[in-house]
Amino acid sequence: MDYGRANLAFSATLLHSAVRHGLRHVVICPGSRSTPLALAAACHPALTTHVLIDERSAAFFALGMARELGEPVALISTSGTAAANFAPAVIEAYLSRIPLLIVTADRPAELRDWGASQTIDQVDLYGSHTRWSRDLPPPVGDAVETRFAQAVAARGMALASGPPAGPVHLNVQFREPLIPADSDPLELLRERYSDADLTPLPKRQSFPPPPRDIERLVNRILAKPRGIIVCGPHTGSDPGYVAAALSEASGYPCLADPLSTVRFSWPGSPGLIDAYDMFLRDANLSDRLAPDVVIRVGGMPTSKPLTQFLARQSAEVIAIDPGNLRDAGHTVTWHLAADEAVTLSAASEALAGVEVSSTGWRECWETVNSQTRKALEAQVSPSTAITEPTVAASLLQAMPPGSTLVVGNSMPVRDIDTFAGGGNRDVRVTGTRGASGIDGVTSTAIGAASVASGPVALLVGDLSFLHDLGGLQAAHYARRPLVILVVNNNGGGIFSFLPQHAQIESSTFELLFGTPSSIDVQRAAELFECAYIRPSSIQELRDAINMGLATAGVTIIEARTDRAENLALHRRIALGVLAEIADMREA
Repeated sequence: MDYGRANLAFSATLLHSAVRHGLRHVVICPGSRSTPLALAAACHPALTTHVLIDERSAAFFALGMARELGEPVALISTSGTAAANFAPAVIEAYLSRIPLLIVTADRPAELRDWGASQTIDQVDLYGSHTRWSRDLPPPVGDAVETRFAQAVAARGMALASGPPAGPVHLNVQFREPLIPADSDPLELLRERYSDADLTPLPKRQSFPPPPRDIERLVNRILAKPRGIIVCGPHTGSDPGYVAAALSEASGYPCLADPLSTVRFSWPGSPGLIDAYDMFLRDANLSDRLAPDVVIRVGGMPTSKPLTQFLARQSAEVIAIDPGNLRDAGHTVTWHLAADEAVTLSAASEALAGVEVSSTGWRECWETVNSQTRKALEAQVSPSTAITEPTVAASLLQAMPPGSTLVVGNSMPVRDIDTFAGGGNRDVRVTGTRGASGIDGVTSTAIGAASVASGPVALLVGDLSFLHDLGGLQAAHYARRPLVILVVNNNGGGIFSFLPQHAQIESSTFELLFGTPSSIDVQRAAELFECAYIRPSSIQELRDAINMGLATAGVTIIEARTDRAENLALHRRIALGVLAEIADMREA
């Protein structure tokens, strides 16, 4: 049996079938057992390959690409712990619904659990965090196997693409010799691909929900004029315009998370609510705004005041979600399992021409929102110093149309939520809120910049930046200008906002939670040949952002802040804003 030829043929068939079903990019991590897969990918005329040495960073790089493109990206690794290092990104892809095709090479069954080198249990390695996972037998080179490889790739690409999208894992066993010993493998692959059919095959279509579900949804809207639309973090097609259309047709305000794609693509019509994170902290005001029905789209909101507000309600909650129900508060009364944008559009069309009772409900929300946003800007805008609120607001304001902003977890995403007003900016704001980890954020942003159509920026804390420092090794893959704005408060700033900050003696708190890193950001930038700027005023920061977004390559901007001052500042801003809007409680 010529295992080398069989391995190469199977790998080529698998990848070519994936290409016909929409695969365009492959991220390869070097290794021996994966040689047939790596060669088959590198030689394919329709595939762009990216080679990264660190599997964890590579997986997040692929995740950033897949989210930016809205299509599956393949990952290839050798056997052993290499495949295990994909796990954090696979989990994030599953929870954030981002399409990945993970192909791991493995030892054949006769070597498993017998002490063979670089052999671990890779079967179903990522557990329940995949849309589909299969252990594929060693290739033998017959016709049945060819059809099997084609079918596996087709099914894998379809399930990765969704709905809902997510990671698919194919674990491929290879016996030695891994490639033909008597022939040039590159020449064999070139011959194989020379007359390959590259015609794309039809993609799975999105189907609308049953008419009875639209009728039921519309009837609930007509029966309950005091309703709200909540758009949480979302990947996939942009539901901004259809959310605005439903808000207009129903009279419901739309509370749009910064990672929903809705907040920054709102078409200019009324109804957008973007300052809820601040005004819902007022208990009396939030009681006055209690809805009778909530229509939810996307994941759980970032804002804690909003999630607490929703948890307190006795309202009917309708979740429109094509996948598994995301309902951490256990409040959903109806899970409408359908494509979000299609459902919102159908409901808007059904409401067209129907008279919806005008109660001033949405106008009330808009007034509170407008006054809160003005009060926020009055608190933040006059400052000429670099603070975490001004950094977040300045970066969003500087992003040009057609750009992408990747936001790190912990304080960066919360500051964008609170201090960045929405509107029709044509800026895509994304973040890894599936598992909400700090790992892989830099790699994710570089992956996005490798395929984006416009400039990309990343807002990240110093610990997240340090956690994925090796991800900068891929900086040369950034096709578009990439600004990495590091908010350096020398530690975990978000922990200062949590109860343990006041409950634990300061030295112990610093050791366990503050975790000062003392990272030298400039030296890190120099190590990976990235441009570096450290501004000393908010105007210098804005100038640096504008320059970085217009300059090829990666520009790292360091904004130094103080954790204690940041905590006090956030509290002063909140007290000032809530005092400004206090008279609206009984309005």
